[in-house]
Amino acid sequence: QVQLVESGGGLVQAGGSLRLSCAASGRTVSMYFMGWFRQAPGKEREFVGTVSWSGGQPAYADSVKGRFTISRDNAKNTVYLQMNSLKPEDTAVYYCAADLTVRTVVAGACRYWGQGTQVTVSS
Repeated sequence: QVQLVESGGGLVQAGGSLRLSCAASGRTVSMYFMGWFRQAPGKEREFVGTVSWSGGQPAYADSVKGRFTISRDNAKNTVYLQMNSLKPEDTAVYYCAADLTVRTVVAGACRYWGQGTQVTVSS
């Protein structure tokens, strides 16, 4: 059992920055790869990026590459999504998720999901 809780969303002007946090808990957290996703109204959920606890570099969707950065703090079981140069099209509910392989995370086939945090970027 893994529990994921996102925080850090809010309202920001275009060009601004936000940092989202995902606090993970549970006995098997270290087994999982972490992902960030987002879903805008009327749109399908979109993969944003992924990172592992045990090494390897983060990977990102093309739409956010160069603007967003995923990091982690293993001691705190927390992953972060630093979002810079935000655009109105980044407006969405952002979700943290976890699954056992990188490929299933990228595909959105995650066993565990957080409840989401709203990010709104104004123009």
